[in-house]
Amino acid sequence: MAAYIRIVGFVFLMGALAACSSAPAPTPPSSSSRYSIEQDRAPSGHLDIASIPEVVPEPFARTLAGNRSPYTVLGKTYHVMVTEDGYNERGIASWYGEKFHGHKTSNGEVFDMYKVSAAHKSLPIPSFLRVTNLDNNRSLVVRVNDRGPFHGDRIVDLSYAAALKLGYADRGTARVQLEAIIPDGVVVDRAAGITIIHCHSRP
Repeated sequence: MAAYIRIVGFVFLMGALAACSSAPAPTPPSSSSRYSIEQDRAPSGHLDIASIPEVVPEPFARTLAGNRSPYTVLGKTYHVMVTEDGYNERGIASWYGEKFHGHKTSNGEVFDMYKVSAAHKSLPIPSFLRVTNLDNNRSLVVRVNDRGPFHGDRIVDLSYAAALKLGYADRGTARVQLEAIIPDGVVVDRAAGITIIHCHSRP
């Protein structure tokens, strides 16, 4: 396992905004409490894996939302990487679903368990990962837009849809390999240890 983490000061340059969506929009929670469901669970009914849209890595603007560093959760302090370049790690993945569906993620987006996304404790938000299930060799690309998981020895929390595509939604966890993907249009300054997002006009 190798994890390249350089923790220096943040440099965020506003870059290209990308659009990605499709799938049922989550319904905002009606409960006055943070979560109306005590125990997380899978959605009822059948979800067709073929209908789950793929994630295409594209440059996104990075803001302070979700990238505050350091931050503390449950008494433990975490530092956010300035760049995801070179990140590669092997460990345990879990998933989250209906309990968090419709609630805001760390960067202010609304969590949709029917779309492919991920939570990570220290990768910049947003960033992209190739996740490979080491038990069945299934692989897919996810977009990190949330923080977590903060329990046990898990290294990443995937949306229910992502876990379903990787074939471990029914088991809860899986052994995975994580590899950061740098989208086209993104320049990594390895000497400075920063990721710079450039804006390119599309034809």
